[in-house]
Amino acid sequence: MSAQQARVIAVVNEKGGVGKTATVINLGAALSKQDKKVLIVDMDPQFNATHGLGVELDEDALTTYEVMVGDGDLDPADAVVATKWAGLGLVPSHVDLAGAEAELMDQPGRENRLKRLRPLEKDYDFILLDTPPSLSLLTINVFTFAKEVLIPCQTHPYALKALDDLLDTIELVRENINPDLNITGLVPTFYDPRTRVSRGIMELLQADERFEGKIFDTVIRSNATIAESAWKQKPVVFFRSRSYGALDYTNLAKELLKRGNGKKN
Repeated sequence: MSAQQARVIAVVNEKGGVGKTATVINLGAALSKQDKKVLIVDMDPQFNATHGLGVELDEDALTTYEVMVGDGDLDPADAVVATKWAGLGLVPSHVDLAGAEAELMDQPGRENRLKRLRPLEKDYDFILLDTPPSLSLLTINVFTFAKEVLIPCQTHPYALKALDDLLDTIELVRENINPDLNITGLVPTFYDPRTRVSRGIMELLQADERFEGKIFDTVIRSNATIAESAWKQKPVVFFRSRSYGALDYTNLAKELLKRGNGKKN
């Protein structure tokens, strides 16, 4: 059990295909290998994090859908399922989560439903929140619950363009709902130093004043082993520990441990 409350980190990008879920799974696993107790919360109705961790749910299993739409009597610990790896737990998702937004449309405090997981903070060092690749009530709930934001950004022009909308959303949430929300950092993903595009996007990110001091030194290089490990439903640090993918996520975990929570002093 953690001596203090968990660092609650939303891993977010409103653009798909940037390595968001891969970062949640592999960073979480890498942190667990650093003797940290980690909980992954799958808030994506496509439940890729749940699937990627090889978790098969029973029919009566509790998921983030029940957390969101239930009457509030749910013990959040009952929604946690074990993975195959020590120190790595999961609150799974289900396709039913896609209907939660419509069901909660007229409910008061609908943006605070995920805060029902708050009692779990004392049991973990890190809570990593996977999100849908779009702005929705689910994403707002994640931002309301989280204290930190980690942004995976593919080193591609389209991914760079999508950052503007994401930063606007974070600022609106900070101003109106959760003033404690801070950007811990941006993680470049799918980086290939051999290509002019990857190098050029990195230069643009590093020159952007909005990310001054926020860009991780660790980059996640393009590596087929990461995709292969996802296919095998096993985090890359456990699947092939000497691969570039495992090395990159291990270094990212170590850097995250050294960094603060993004708050400005």
